[in-house]
Amino acid sequence: MKLCITGGGTGGHLMIAESLVEAAVNDGHEVIFIGSQSGQDRKYFEFHSFFSHVYFLDTTGVVNQKGFGKVKALWRIIKAFFISRTILKQHNIQATYSVGGFSAAPASFASLSRFVPLFIHEQNAIEGRLNSLLKPFASRFISAYDKNSPIKGYPVRDEFFKNARVRDKIKTVIFLGGSQGAKAINDLALSVAKELKELGIKIVHQAGERDFLRVKKEYENLHVEAEVYGFTKDISTLMASADLAVSRSGASTLWELCANGLPALFIPFPYAASDHQYYNARFIVDNNLGWCEREEADLKSILISILNQNLEVKSRALLEYAGKDVAKEMIQDVVKTLNA
Repeated sequence: MKLCITGGGTGGHLMIAESLVEAAVNDGHEVIFIGSQSGQDRKYFEFHSFFSHVYFLDTTGVVNQKGFGKVKALWRIIKAFFISRTILKQHNIQATYSVGGFSAAPASFASLSRFVPLFIHEQNAIEGRLNSLLKPFASRFISAYDKNSPIKGYPVRDEFFKNARVRDKIKTVIFLGGSQGAKAINDLALSVAKELKELGIKIVHQAGERDFLRVKKEYENLHVEAEVYGFTKDISTLMASADLAVSRSGASTLWELCANGLPALFIPFPYAASDHQYYNARFIVDNNLGWCEREEADLKSILISILNQNLEVKSRALLEYAGKDVAKEMIQDVVKTLNA
């Protein structure tokens, strides 16, 4: 099978693309990628060995643009649509998998215009606007949050399952501010650092590149040893070393934590589109798999109270809930649909 994976803009979408291409290539399929010059697409896949070809088109998001900016963004998408049609024809693409994000628009519409079956994965509990628009025309619509989804679970790379374990005692807490950093999480970590030190709990902290120097200096001022990172792609190893996480609730990070059996206190990004991070985390809380609090809550007191809890029940439940080989199921489903 010759498959096109499209979408991105943010790490969450691109991690799904990464899971899918690995599963597809391992099953002997050829895969290309169509993304954008904007966002993080190029950073992830410019030198990615699994894709036979990668294309980064001149596109930007439309929703967040104002006035003439919307017209320019739409014009870029229209030009990228025609380029995508040419690319799909050139590679004899038999199916396209959209992982969402503005990067997905040109290749998704190009696929429909060429009668190439379109498959969609929705990463969040609240559907993105592009995915909602394309859903009626898709051959499959996959979502971990949709009870009607033909495939349950979320595509997560194997490395998060390999080091999975049941947590009971908290010896290490990991704070995940994301690649851009989350000031609320960074400030929470610093506010509780002395208490964690007194309890003999190690701190691992991904502070984000923009806030890295400030956070590192503050730990030094507090005389607290902490393992601090700006950005790292070795996040699976860091998660595996921890017993509790404090994190934003972007879908990919959320499900990676699930796959690893690592309980988390989620602090949703308050300005996420349609407040989707909150609803992602609420799904976890409603299934008694973790905690979720808004930024304005007394986060320090809440975190300290969690430190006194036994995590074993939640950790075991996470491991049971997280589905392995979801990416492989999604690729096999494409093949079955094409052969039907």
